[in-house]
Amino acid sequence: MSNQDTVADFKAVEIHYTLTNNAGEVVDSSIDLEPLPYIHGTESLVPGLEKELAGKAVGDKIVVSVSPAEGYGEVNPEMTQAIPRELFEFDGDIEIGMRFEAEAENGVELVTVIGLDDNTITIDANHPLAGETLNFDVEIISIREATAEELEHGHIHTEGGCGH
Repeated sequence: MSNQDTVADFKAVEIHYTLTNNAGEVVDSSIDLEPLPYIHGTESLVPGLEKELAGKAVGDKIVVSVSPAEGYGEVNPEMTQAIPRELFEFDGDIEIGMRFEAEAENGVELVTVIGLDDNTITIDANHPLAGETLNFDVEIISIREATAEELEHGHIHTEGGCGH
């Protein structure tokens, strides 16, 4: 088998996956949907999964547990903060579990509402899966060279083009 046929940096790869937590609950899956396309070696996937996929071939199936350190990281308490309600720009009822985009130092990040009272809204900017062991069941569907345009944009272009 040549390097052409295996997952390596800058290859366009499509995978089917099921992600479960340690309780065995399905968190996310591509089964019954289109495969997930990504460019290997560009940090498109969590590091622990990308590392395990390297060198694999089309049709290979792997089951891997990824620690928080190689997944979405540990929970960082500094990424939780209470914001005065009057500064929270949203028309409508706010409920625990809602997710919003917020301006951050390095662009826009998703935050989750984790607490409410009459005066403040407590948000958490940690990834919802931070601190969790990620259990992946993956099948490699396709591997090909990524195009120059895909490498420049950092993602795979589907039949309809790029969409930007």
